Amino acid sequence: MSQSLARLVFAGTVLFFLAFFLWPVWQILQGGFIDADGRFTLAYLGALLADPVYLSGLRNSFLLACTATTLALLIALPLAVVSDRFLFPGKALLGSVVLVPMILPPFVGAIGIKQIFGQYGALNALLHHMGLLAPGATIDWFAANQFWGIAIVEALSLYPIIYLNAVAALANVDPALEEAAQNLGCTGLRRFIKITLPLIRPGLFAGGTIVFIWAFTELGTPLIFDYDRVTSVQIYHGLKDIGANPFPFALVAVMLLCSVAIYALSKLLFGRSSHAMMAKATSSGGARALPRSRAWLCTLLFGGVTFLAVLPHIGVILVAFSRDWYGTVVPHQFTLANFELALGHDLTVPAIANSLRFASISTVIDLVLGVAIAYVVVRSKIAGRQILDFLAMLPLAVPGLVLAFGYLAMAQDGKFFSFLNPTRDPTILLIIAYSVRRLPYVVRAAAAGFQQTSETLEEAGQNLGATPLKAVIKITLPLIMANVIAGGLLAFAFAMLEVSDSLILAQKQAFYPITKAIMELFQLLGDGKFIASALGVWAMAFLGVTIVGMSLMLGKKLGAIFRV
Repeated sequence: MSQSLARLVFAGTVLFFLAFFLWPVWQILQGGFIDADGRFTLAYLGALLADPVYLSGLRNSFLLACTATTLALLIALPLAVVSDRFLFPGKALLGSVVLVPMILPPFVGAIGIKQIFGQYGALNALLHHMGLLAPGATIDWFAANQFWGIAIVEALSLYPIIYLNAVAALANVDPALEEAAQNLGCTGLRRFIKITLPLIRPGLFAGGTIVFIWAFTELGTPLIFDYDRVTSVQIYHGLKDIGANPFPFALVAVMLLCSVAIYALSKLLFGRSSHAMMAKATSSGGARALPRSRAWLCTLLFGGVTFLAVLPHIGVILVAFSRDWYGTVVPHQFTLANFELALGHDLTVPAIANSLRFASISTVIDLVLGVAIAYVVVRSKIAGRQILDFLAMLPLAVPGLVLAFGYLAMAQDGKFFSFLNPTRDPTILLIIAYSVRRLPYVVRAAAAGFQQTSETLEEAGQNLGATPLKAVIKITLPLIMANVIAGGLLAFAFAMLEVSDSLILAQKQAFYPITKAIMELFQLLGDGKFIASALGVWAMAFLGVTIVGMSLMLGKKLGAIFRV
């Protein structure tokens, strides 16, 4: 790729981000910090922080994110260490199954959790059956403390992101460093804390940052749990006053500043460079065999955690297959009618078609833009290319809820982008939102491919008369195709199941994506919950196949896609 073409890509990407990333963010900041006379003010922020309702929402959101991230870390780190260090029965299968929680958006899993742990759910029925609960007595396990219910659901859904980063980080640790510590008497847990943990800390912090931001801004799960004392739900309920009320803008601005601060902290502390290590060939490393009892203990650990993590999925699947499920351990009657209804309902069929259209177009945009950005960042020498990399990764730091609110604000009547107003047709904004939010996955996957492919191959092609662009297309792209396909599949799959953008921007039934349709169906009386679960199972199957395909293509490198 010539320098002039690289500069063209640089300019085009900057313009794209100015229009559809920085401008919506500015609209939020302007609405929260600029008064009616156009002057900077902290009055809205001060009033917001003085309001106990809003202050409580911010505090709950922060505590929820801290709790979910801590729980996810406590789940993921032991699994990653066991997977990297030891051989045990079923390791290959369980290593793939550990990714299963990612195949369902947390708010859909919350439907299953409520069915299992609800007042007349499966757990209470089991306790009655075992005689541990008095006849007629019920316990609504999460209604009494919705906070912990949401935190547990989010931790069980998001811990694979930390797990993938931890496994990738452990794979890069030079065993010679640990062996040297052991020779000096530093063994066991002390060696892990003193030597290994500092070496893998950048990977843990990278995954933890994404989980924290995700949990901090999660909208769907609190809605399913009817927990409105968090900022995301307060913003969602404030959309109806977006034209006249500055408080939703101030709330979103605070959420944005907190998320960017966490992202900046991760880049400042751990984003510069990792510890330099010798080549692994200098020492005997790799997983080692364990005594039979300990090996099966590792299998039990993986199996137990995976079972807990897929409980929401099991609940959703059982609801989807049931005619009715009330007060029993499992449904008494099973049916396939819900799946037929899910594919024939007047709400779901257009939603599936809409999601396929929106996600497909956004993925094409991500592939073209992502590969071009990755090439400019890795191969070119133009000034400012690191700015391009920073811009491409920034959507990971800005929550979908914030961006969706920004798009809604910038497309209000009277604004420059009013022709994109989602109250009339949200198609273009949804495609743009999906593209911006999932672009980092394609950039990271493609960049990894370019870094692992020698530049001399392109130079050889150019020496034989090929233009720089032709050399890239004919030589390099086929070599990194697995990376590109993996990034594209991930972008497509998560765009299909995007939550915040879909719930906020899709305001007419004709344009509902799948996630919006699931939410609307769940709120319907009668068969709504069962049809919503069936639609969730269809989505689960689709994303499951996608993630299995990606894990086969990228293996341990899959974790690099989820790094800030």
